[in-house]
Amino acid sequence: MRLSDATRLVARALLTSRLRTFLTVLGIAIGIAAVSLLTTIGTGLQLYVLENFSQFGSRIVAINPGKVQTGGIGGLLSSTRPLSLADAESLRPLPFVEKVVPVIQGAGAIEFGRRVRHTDIIGGNGEMAAAWRFAVAQGRFLPVVSGNSQPFAVLGAKVRRELFGETPALGQFIRVGGERYRVIGVMAPKGQMLGFDLDDIVYIPIDRALALFNRAGLMEIDVTYRAGIEAQAMAGRIRQRLLQRHGVEDFTITTQDEMLSTLDRILGLLTVAIGAIGGISLLVGAIGIVTIMVTTVQERTAEIGLLRALGATQRQILLLFLGEALLLAIAGGLFGLLLMGLMLGVLALAIPALPISLSPFYLLLSLLLAAIVGLLAGVSPAWRAAGLDPVTALQQE
Repeated sequence: MRLSDATRLVARALLTSRLRTFLTVLGIAIGIAAVSLLTTIGTGLQLYVLENFSQFGSRIVAINPGKVQTGGIGGLLSSTRPLSLADAESLRPLPFVEKVVPVIQGAGAIEFGRRVRHTDIIGGNGEMAAAWRFAVAQGRFLPVVSGNSQPFAVLGAKVRRELFGETPALGQFIRVGGERYRVIGVMAPKGQMLGFDLDDIVYIPIDRALALFNRAGLMEIDVTYRAGIEAQAMAGRIRQRLLQRHGVEDFTITTQDEMLSTLDRILGLLTVAIGAIGGISLLVGAIGIVTIMVTTVQERTAEIGLLRALGATQRQILLLFLGEALLLAIAGGLFGLLLMGLMLGVLALAIPALPISLSPFYLLLSLLLAAIVGLLAGVSPAWRAAGLDPVTALQQE
């Protein structure tokens, strides 16, 4: 059997039952579109989150009060000592330490005249903006002082816009949690990260934040360090210093590398899980191919017998029916990618901020997946067609 003859037979078989062929192609297309769309969004989300976390720098270590993992009776009975400003200051003399930022966060009412806005309030020191790589658009950030800070405040871009509108904010007095503060700076727009609006924040000195929120200890200490030392080595030095002060390890140290690695694993698993959900639709399409191929074999039994009588081998019959299944799957895959492109366009118009990352590798992988599904779904019917006895098949006419 010549290739041209086999091609004509396959095309005629698919075009004869157009509705059935279309529904089977649609089933594969929906599966491929679902898998491709969900994995594309998942990959885009993964890159978006990692990029947002990386904007804080790669050489940063976070210390939080309390130990994440405890065990045994000792863990149950031990008390947690809060992290203090003295703990933060004790880390400055360590080799390679660049900046030490004590952090406390809360929420409260910010007032200017008759305008009131409830937003997040972060207590920090004068090194916070540089350590976190936040830019100041107007004025300056909090001054570098040790204790007895002046009532100065720095506004996020959104807070400034909501409270002052077109009025200059620098030098104005606002009330933060009922206390009077003078605005000395406005931060440059930073956007959102994981649903947290970095522009809707008011920054005040750390000692005043502790008093405002009636806190005995810090929520976190961030330490940035210079190049020349590995993250784990830096974390080890910080651990030893805090152990000398606390006596026990009642704190948790997390490096930026560990944060990014954990996020990468979580988002990677999320992408796989989302792709698996889309794979259910692809399985439905595979069942459709099996159904149409089994039906085709039953309807074309006499034709198979005639082809065998004219000299077609079992291998040629097998390849003929596998070709039909493969053509159905590839057509479904191409239609699915077109459908995915249309859905991505609609999503981009409806949700401009949605992170989308199109990868040619994943697009080709989708087509390959469609082809594999078609081959696997068509093997059994094709094998059955190839195994038919020519005389018995001809009698089915």
